[in-house]
Amino acid sequence: MTTQPPYVAGHSLLAGRTAVITAAAGAGIGGATARRFLEEGARIVIGDAHARRLGESATALAEEFGSDRVAALPCDVTVQEQVDALFGFAAERHGGLDIVVNNAGLGGTADLVDMTDEQWSKVLDVTLNGTFRCTRAALRHFKDRDGGGIVVNNASVVGWRAQRGQAHYAAAKAGVMALTRCAALEAADFGVRVNAVAPSLAMHPHLVKVTTPELLAELTEREAFGRYAEPWEIANVIVFLASGYSSYMTGETVSVSSQRA
Repeated sequence: MTTQPPYVAGHSLLAGRTAVITAAAGAGIGGATARRFLEEGARIVIGDAHARRLGESATALAEEFGSDRVAALPCDVTVQEQVDALFGFAAERHGGLDIVVNNAGLGGTADLVDMTDEQWSKVLDVTLNGTFRCTRAALRHFKDRDGGGIVVNNASVVGWRAQRGQAHYAAAKAGVMALTRCAALEAADFGVRVNAVAPSLAMHPHLVKVTTPELLAELTEREAFGRYAEPWEIANVIVFLASGYSSYMTGETVSVSSQRA
């Protein structure tokens, strides 16, 4: 097992930019992305369906980075009115936005023969339909302002690879990848880039709650480094896709993984 690498300091890669980040409360990829964006100089507007955790996260970040750079609004990405409110709030707060990170997703484990329509639909509605709603809102904003923009979606290596009990999640994440490619072609007409990251195993408290210790051990064993990724390691790649360093990339899904198979 390799040791965790040192945390990477910010280099002002997103200085002066405004970003909307969904599902950004707590210690997962969304929360890590919010922090990394602030460390890179961005202003952020974070959304999450869990209002209490969102408020706590926003308060802590504002105390550390300044209240002028952190704002939050509860947002359930399955509700169109809340998506519209989040984007409208961000545009009003900062006079527009430059980057959108669609991080909201929902997992779960169920064999297909036992899976209910409700289990299937709930995962698809949050993970795929929610990404669609937020991508559409982002593109409408960017097109109207005629000044470019960036969308980064959170997919998963499960969208490429089979895993028992994950038919709904895999289908949703494969859909996010296809949505990313199609949206990128259309958005290129008005100077907007759309890309995605596909993590394998990033450890955070919510994952521990919905996954058995046995499965986590098995998934960790598959990783070439013999360890899971820290959420900030995924966030670093999101920063790259949101920065000028990826200026010629669009429609791509970047695997953030060390999986052997």
